[in-house]
Amino acid sequence: MPAASPWIAIVDDDPSVLKALARLLSTRALTAKTFQSGEKFLASLQDEVPDCLILDLQMPEMSGLELHQDLGRRGVQIPTIIITARNEAEMRERCASAGTIAFLPKPIHDASLFAAIELAGQRGRTQ
Repeated sequence: MPAASPWIAIVDDDPSVLKALARLLSTRALTAKTFQSGEKFLASLQDEVPDCLILDLQMPEMSGLELHQDLGRRGVQIPTIIITARNEAEMRERCASAGTIAFLPKPIHDASLFAAIELAGQRGRTQ
């Protein structure tokens, strides 16, 4: 059975952000699957695990950092990029300490996002 194609999961409670990021990734022939909550993303893990995870930091019920930490407790290691409208140094440090790949403020610069995805791919290949 052939290996599944690499894909990126995007988790954000804002549908317009999900749509925009999925479209942006498609310009580089990257496959994206979108989820409006951490809970919906966690439910999808029964089927397959993404090669990279883009998480909004501020979401209701479960923040991006909480989701990243929950995955770690479950033993699921996915290179993770945090995106946020609130670029706070303390939160940046907390995310870095939790092992995320990048912390990108919104609006996201395309080059920064693609560089972070490349880094995630490199880290994923070494795990």
